[in-house]
Amino acid sequence: MRRLGRFRFGTATLAAALAILASNARAELVTYKIVGDAIPASLTGSQGDAARGRAIVANHNTGLCLLCHSGPFPEDKFQGTMAPDLAGAGARWSEGQLRLRIVDASKFNPQTIMPPFYRVDHLTRVASAFRDKPVLTAVDVEDVVAYLLTLK
Repeated sequence: MRRLGRFRFGTATLAAALAILASNARAELVTYKIVGDAIPASLTGSQGDAARGRAIVANHNTGLCLLCHSGPFPEDKFQGTMAPDLAGAGARWSEGQLRLRIVDASKFNPQTIMPPFYRVDHLTRVASAFRDKPVLTAVDVEDVVAYLLTLK
């Protein structure tokens, strides 16, 4: 067993999670423009795939969303309670607002505990294998946005 913060992981589980995160650094970061509290334009120039987005959100090794959030995932008995429920996210926030929250929530809330999933600069305590690599690719971000928009 290995400790990561206050959590314990089996060595194989931790290695698998780190390998998945490393494999997500497939592409260079796309430049984006923040307008108010949103990134209105798609990072890829097209809509994401909601089914792939749901898989990322529900995966405890990729997006890790359910560590903090809960949502409409009846098959998952281990969901977080530290962050807003994802149910209704598509009704509460616009597409651009959701995109900014995933890319870097600290841009609209400097006190957030949500990690930046598509930012690599000015981070602290990042393992050398993960420096300069986003947690999610631009395609992944758009897939998650597409899924969250379905949650009305």
